[in-house]
Amino acid sequence: MDLRSIIFAGCAAFFAGAVTPTSRAAIAGSPARGWTGGVHGFVQLNYAARSDFAASPGRGGLGDDGFVLGEERLQLKLEARSSDGTWAVLARPEVFHDAVDKRAGATLREGYFDYARDAWDVRVGRQIVTWGVGDLVFINDVFPKDYAAFFSGRPLEYLKRGIDALDVNYQSDSFSAELVVVPAGFFTPDNLPSRVRFFQFDPFPALPRETDEPAARFSNTEAALRLHGTLAETELTVYAYRGFWRAGTFAPDHSAAPTRAIRFFPRLGVIGATARRSGLGGVWSAEIGYYDSRDDPRGDDPAIENSQFRFLIVYQRQLAADFTASIEYYGEWMQDHAAYRRTLPPGFPASRELRDLVGLRLTRLLRYQTLKLSSFAFYSPGARDFLVNPEISYQFNDRLTATLGGNIFGGSAQTFFGQLGRNDNAYLSARYSF
Repeated sequence: MDLRSIIFAGCAAFFAGAVTPTSRAAIAGSPARGWTGGVHGFVQLNYAARSDFAASPGRGGLGDDGFVLGEERLQLKLEARSSDGTWAVLARPEVFHDAVDKRAGATLREGYFDYARDAWDVRVGRQIVTWGVGDLVFINDVFPKDYAAFFSGRPLEYLKRGIDALDVNYQSDSFSAELVVVPAGFFTPDNLPSRVRFFQFDPFPALPRETDEPAARFSNTEAALRLHGTLAETELTVYAYRGFWRAGTFAPDHSAAPTRAIRFFPRLGVIGATARRSGLGGVWSAEIGYYDSRDDPRGDDPAIENSQFRFLIVYQRQLAADFTASIEYYGEWMQDHAAYRRTLPPGFPASRELRDLVGLRLTRLLRYQTLKLSSFAFYSPGARDFLVNPEISYQFNDRLTATLGGNIFGGSAQTFFGQLGRNDNAYLSARYSF
């Protein structure tokens, strides 16, 4: 029995005994003894169509009509807690129908057990962990992302993927510490846009794909540490991580006569820090990190990312009532760039030594905060490519919300966003919560 099955079984057992007491307690107006719990969830419809509606990079089906997303999804939130608050369990199972791939399926978005005692909190199971201060850019948040979901117009929460991990938290009046351990064999990679649904640069267009994840041996255990405290009215956090590049990289199985492209995940170490404080009428944040590419220390293996320095500065301010703005500047400074250029295969687009991004987010709430207008944009001064994501959301009542938005890419075909230029799309989602 794998971890997912254990979590499902445990959650079901707790939940079965928890829901009825909770319901009775709510009617009686007093807390239930033992375990209490409940059921919540939502039904969601989510569709996204490419602006060039007739174009498709993929196979037959809805995708050939220009859709990058066509989905109906049901998520349940099953939760239970002991009466003394020491133990808790939560599961978020989902079932979905994918009209693009013409398939249905089920997944566990989150599912974990919690134990809390004094200053300690322990969580084990599938969980979503978020670190750092960036808005859609990540330095010390080394946990898996779903870029395919984001670029195809799913709600922003789906940018983060769950990890099967042990999370230990300690909190005191002066500082807090968090340790996340992902056992060997439970590695979760980033989910990248597929070449079936998205036009993009493909160095091996004719080769079938194969994935080689880190082997299930003790030395491949991932560990991430976060220490947080406040000094002189400034929130300070330091981070450390030992694991793997989650995006991975592709390489042919044989250089002379390749038969398939293999996605593998080189070893990675990260150390970094963040700082946050108020000033100039808003909130300032800064983040740095050094990415140590442990399998390419000299930077001369073109199949593996070079080591990098990453940095970020963010300023957020409320411009008026229910109107906020934030601006950020982010950079990746590649180390050993000369060695990278010297060994880059012919025909491959070369990455810049410094890749930088300016991000701007504007958010306006109207009609008693039921109408939300927002816009997020990335622009790279060096590469001259961009992403613009406008969105409008309306909350009809406490249960029903609808969102209309779009993703617009631009720039040279050799740049990160520019290569996605043929994937401009508009998306519509509706969610009914219960």
